[in-house]
Amino acid sequence: MENNTEIQQYKHSMEEYLRMDRMPHIWCSSCGLGIIVTSFIKGALQAGVDINKLVVVSGIGCTGRVAGYVRLDSYHTTHGRAIPFAAGLKLANRDLTVVVISGDGDLLAIGGNHLIHAARRNVDINVICVNNFIYGMTGGQNAPTTPLGAYSSTAPYGNYEQPFNLVGLAAAAGASYAARWTALHLKRLTDSFAEMITKKGFCFTEVISPCSTVFARKNKGGTGLDLLMEYKSRAVIDHEANPQTIPLGMDNEIVCGVFVNEDRPTFWENVQNGIERKVKRTRLYEDIKIR
Repeated sequence: MENNTEIQQYKHSMEEYLRMDRMPHIWCSSCGLGIIVTSFIKGALQAGVDINKLVVVSGIGCTGRVAGYVRLDSYHTTHGRAIPFAAGLKLANRDLTVVVISGDGDLLAIGGNHLIHAARRNVDINVICVNNFIYGMTGGQNAPTTPLGAYSSTAPYGNYEQPFNLVGLAAAAGASYAARWTALHLKRLTDSFAEMITKKGFCFTEVISPCSTVFARKNKGGTGLDLLMEYKSRAVIDHEANPQTIPLGMDNEIVCGVFVNEDRPTFWENVQNGIERKVKRTRLYEDIKIR
């Protein structure tokens, strides 16, 4: 072989969609966020979304860094406020495809009220909630999703608070789309993102993701790979399951699937209908006055 043989430089498949000047990222080794970001980008491309009109909004926490890493129009907002910020973006420019990517602590604790009311109004945004069952960035405190009996910094004897069932909550609040997958379900997750991103209304996907540094360490769960293998053994795909009856625990089945996929008027469509009703009533009133 000649000494001057050129070595081909290979480009990572995601480089075009990532801010490479911010690499290496701060996420822990074996965290599921890299898988989820890849699935999200592939899902958006698969759906044929115009990248120039795709916006990512995130809150605070490990998942909140997604907005800073993707090479898209993106906003890293204040704690718990990703959803109202995203709703404002969509209402200001309805040509945008707006996606919230944030964690269970950000979206369901301080941001919980925003989530249920955005679902109730059927605001036309997409929410990806990465659920690792704990506050991973700020010290491993109990989260609204920490399973009963699980250990955390603020539950040294095991959690005694009932956790939220996220897909059940989203469905009950009025989401047009509600799904749950794990970071192991790469292809199904990608397909689900592609499906929801082109759907009207409030769309919610929960992704169970390994946190090997904090949650697994405190609960003797092993490495990120060990957690993925656990997902493989516990996951059951059942699209017909009632989202209200499939909460997550430390060792029960992880029921995955698309549980809600309905078409109903969005918030903006209801606004337009209200304006039309107002105009008709005004015209009728004017006609009566003239007569």
